[in-house]
Amino acid sequence: MTAATLAAFAERFEMVVGLEVHVQLKTATKAFCGCSTAFGDPPNTNVCPVCLALPGALPVLNGHAVELAARAALALECTVHPVSVFARKNYFYPDLPKGYQISQFDRPLATHGRLAAGHRVVGITRVHMEEDAGKSVHDRYPGVTAIDLNRSGVPLIEIVSEPDMRSAADAGAYLRALKQVLEYVDVSDVSMEEGSLRVDANISVRPHGSAALGTKTEVKNMNSFSGVERALEGEFVRQCALIEAGGRVEQQTMLWDGAAGQVRVARSKEGSHDYRYFPEPDLPPLVLAPEYVGRIRGTLPELPAARRARYAEAYGLGAYDVEVLTAGPRVAAYFEATVAAHGDAKAAANWVMGEVLGALNTGGGDIADFPIDPPRLAALLGLVRDGVVSHTAAKQIFGIMLASGGQPAEIAAREGLVQVSDETALGAWLDEVIAAMPAEAERFRHGEKKLQGVLIGAVMKKSKGSADPKRVAQLLAERLGS
Repeated sequence: MTAATLAAFAERFEMVVGLEVHVQLKTATKAFCGCSTAFGDPPNTNVCPVCLALPGALPVLNGHAVELAARAALALECTVHPVSVFARKNYFYPDLPKGYQISQFDRPLATHGRLAAGHRVVGITRVHMEEDAGKSVHDRYPGVTAIDLNRSGVPLIEIVSEPDMRSAADAGAYLRALKQVLEYVDVSDVSMEEGSLRVDANISVRPHGSAALGTKTEVKNMNSFSGVERALEGEFVRQCALIEAGGRVEQQTMLWDGAAGQVRVARSKEGSHDYRYFPEPDLPPLVLAPEYVGRIRGTLPELPAARRARYAEAYGLGAYDVEVLTAGPRVAAYFEATVAAHGDAKAAANWVMGEVLGALNTGGGDIADFPIDPPRLAALLGLVRDGVVSHTAAKQIFGIMLASGGQPAEIAAREGLVQVSDETALGAWLDEVIAAMPAEAERFRHGEKKLQGVLIGAVMKKSKGSADPKRVAQLLAERLGS
């Protein structure tokens, strides 16, 4: 598939996309038993008679999972229903010991939500609870498929969107916005690498101007948001080419092969009747009192869209700064704590987006464990604001704090980084630089102003970052008459 092919088909056909997102809830135990949900434990160690579907074992609903599911639904502006019903979704696969999955069908937990994503508002059809299946392991033992049931019974919510997206980019924007909301309300760690966020994409095509929906296929096996976008583009091209050749799109389940950049047929797509849903006889209807739902609604934090608007208005930050600082709840909390301790939002934003996130990107880890806490970063910014240290020296102090801790004022004094404003010392450094760089000094004298930064930078280097750059600039102009 080439960009030219994609663009050519996009001129004649419209992509229609709806997404089904499975999200593992952040609980310590499984949906219907007390087994651990810990990721990465040895195979088949977090299991019990309920997980293994042994005769006589009965499910007991995890109340924390219900709370997290309702919390997610409310954050997506869904109506949480007072009564929802669990059902048996019947199918036979080696990693499903019971021969059915406990899910919700015609009476889900919540319906009719919405999520603003990019330039679109995507409708949320439903949010329902269900349990995860086990995992088939195909590559550990040559020629053998092994079954790990640790994941069997892990609590999930499935978030089903309306077919409101019209491009792969729309789908990517929706998934990023959804992940952000789920992180803010702390219902899941939303890690695609660990399988706690998985995406199935339903896609069809139709000629531009047509209101009728085409036959959809479902694309699976996508392990990143960029992979979802690439898979949608590949399936869009496949369907368009098939239609133009006089063929007909069949309702099938497709698998995305990221290495080959292709979609391939897995099986015919099932309909709801194939699963023979019926109410789960071992679980009563889930009844949520209005007071319960209201209490959960009252605990929702400020959501990303509201926080972006507040940062722009209260702090006067530009769109780029706002997007970066609100990308995750922990970065936003770190930034706000720094502003509260320092007072200058723009300075705090520059340092958080620059030095702090740069250090995290280099060294990894989470900002919650960052070795420089907001009060000490604010103290460092205060030294810069008050003229005690230069910006260059502050970066050196930041590096020392990152490596070995300490208070910024103490480090500045110990390392000789307190800003020097004494004209005698500054003049001596400046004279040395002019003597060492006579050509640059002469060109600056004759009006080549861009060399000011070169000369001041040389003074800063000679002073090990301690010179007052503003006073150096004044002395430079006096020395060289510019």
